[in-house]
Amino acid sequence: MSDRDDLSGRVALVTGSGRNIGRAIALALANAGAAVVVNARSSMAEAEAVAEEIRRAGGRAAVTLADVSDPKAVEALIDAAVGAFGRIDVLVNNAAVRKETDFANLHYAEWREIISTILDSAYLCSHAALPHLTASGTGAIVNIGGLSSFTGAAGRAHVIAAKAGLVGLTRALAHDLARYGITVNCVAPGLIDTSRGSGKEPAHHALHAPLVGRRGRPEEIAALVRFLSGPDARYITGQTIHANGGLFMS
Repeated sequence: MSDRDDLSGRVALVTGSGRNIGRAIALALANAGAAVVVNARSSMAEAEAVAEEIRRAGGRAAVTLADVSDPKAVEALIDAAVGAFGRIDVLVNNAAVRKETDFANLHYAEWREIISTILDSAYLCSHAALPHLTASGTGAIVNIGGLSSFTGAAGRAHVIAAKAGLVGLTRALAHDLARYGITVNCVAPGLIDTSRGSGKEPAHHALHAPLVGRRGRPEEIAALVRFLSGPDARYITGQTIHANGGLFMS
């Protein structure tokens, strides 16, 4: 584990943490001393692999499969997290589906799938976890947004609308939850080296080039989430923080 266990004694729930940025966030929070609940929608193998990686490093981890767009599944997820570790101090709303569909061919069912997976899930998880985050006294919610919600992109109306909604939700919850000692922030990654399985590279990526001359690593996003979850970030709330190598400047 790390030399600075600034999240020691705390419990973090990271949605969509079976791979890519979610996996890196789970590992970073565990490295900071937190017990981590690893969540995936359907791949127990991926989630267990992340949890086992945490355990091998001396950390604590539990796995709970749940479709975070389903209210009942979210309630069960929160109950399982508290059942495993007794509390929730950090919630990272990372679950997402990133499809590309021309708007003329974007049917309502696909629109709802993306909105519910990204935006509805953030509401559901934050609402269900609220009593536990309040009890923490130093609760933190970190929403994972995206670059295209600021720059726009073709074929991503549903994804951009959902990610932009996370920015608005972050600001609203920062107002509502400050009284409970809960900070709420959003991290907006730029172009990050991630595995997309059988999915192709998003077309809008070809239009952008980070000033630093490379794509980011999932671990670089995770480091920012770790900071926002910890004691040194208690004066930061309601913010959207960009990590994009200078590609976009707000």
